[in-house]
Amino acid sequence: MKFNPAKAIHNLKQFGEFGDVNPSITDSSTYTFLKGQTMEETFLGHMEGCFLYSRHWNPSNKYLAEALAAMENTESAWITASGMAAITCSLLQLCSAGDHIITSVTTYGGTYAFLKNWLPKFKIEVSFVNITNLEEVKNSVKSNTKVIYTETVTNPLLQVSNIPELAKIAHDAGALLMVDNTFTPMIFSPAMLGADLVVYSMTKFINGKNDCVAGAICGSADFINKLSNVNDGTAMLLGPVLDPLRSSSILKNLNTLHIRMKQHSKNAQFLAENLINTGLKLTYPGLANHPQHELHKNMMNEEYGFGGMMAIDFGTMENAYAVMQRMQEAGVGYLAVSLGYFRTLFSCSGHSTSSEIPPDVQKKMGLSEGLVRFSVGLDNDIEETLETIKKCL
Repeated sequence: MKFNPAKAIHNLKQFGEFGDVNPSITDSSTYTFLKGQTMEETFLGHMEGCFLYSRHWNPSNKYLAEALAAMENTESAWITASGMAAITCSLLQLCSAGDHIITSVTTYGGTYAFLKNWLPKFKIEVSFVNITNLEEVKNSVKSNTKVIYTETVTNPLLQVSNIPELAKIAHDAGALLMVDNTFTPMIFSPAMLGADLVVYSMTKFINGKNDCVAGAICGSADFINKLSNVNDGTAMLLGPVLDPLRSSSILKNLNTLHIRMKQHSKNAQFLAENLINTGLKLTYPGLANHPQHELHKNMMNEEYGFGGMMAIDFGTMENAYAVMQRMQEAGVGYLAVSLGYFRTLFSCSGHSTSSEIPPDVQKKMGLSEGLVRFSVGLDNDIEETLETIKKCL
């Protein structure tokens, strides 16, 4: 079935209570009731459409959650104050002491640190695998495996996860597949490919302005209800609520995401196709030499392209630093972490966003100390950008 995430968002009718074309921002931490009984029933979760306290739920976050659920074609969604909150709350909701998680060793550094250093303190076992090796994933399954966790396109090596096959492995084992789709919103619809949960750092492409930190969890109504339960829901009890003002801002930006993703992809594709001819060791899923190029093509929502993320290995840290400094001085973009911004951002992953991964593990997984991750921006004249980059090289 062909699915169009942009159309799903466009079809939503979300008016403010005064007929506002943008839903009103709820500038309240608490809400009043006309009857005491209504407050009690709302607190117990029995009242639909009532709000009690903004940490629990608020109209602004509800509007954004509805839009994200539409975009992912899931029953429900929940908004968090960061991408890490979305990841940690989801995993802690699914797993208890004695459970087991299988995860990609190639993953965002903060996620790696949580899985490697934090979860073992609570007797949750984690196996790190090459997520593109399906036999290795299958051989890592145990009787207590609860979750297979991966990123659709991994950070920073840009490996592409085979979502349908990973879902089959997980479901055959009675486990769930959880996918971080931060790099590729709209390009992939993981829930349509078999994933049970989809998480985001909305800080990145979804918001696109680098002016706030936020996250999201998309999944079944049953899971979101458990996640937000006042007695044992992690998203409720750990308190990762997003401020309504930020939520409202992200919702507006979400409506331009389809335009932005197409331009990010177009620019990255152009740079990759031209820079690969200079002899650089460049990785981009849109190139035919990428190991999972065909897999990406088979899973993607085609009109949105291959994404805005690109990696170039300059061999040494010194080379990487020199090139990045020249590019910043020449106006190519900014030497900064994060991604999904309208300007190009670049950073040396092993010494920044993946620095939580020990050097020996980085080496084993193929992360060179000179690897630079590019988040290609929305440049109107990408040909000029290419020539500037070439001069910097």
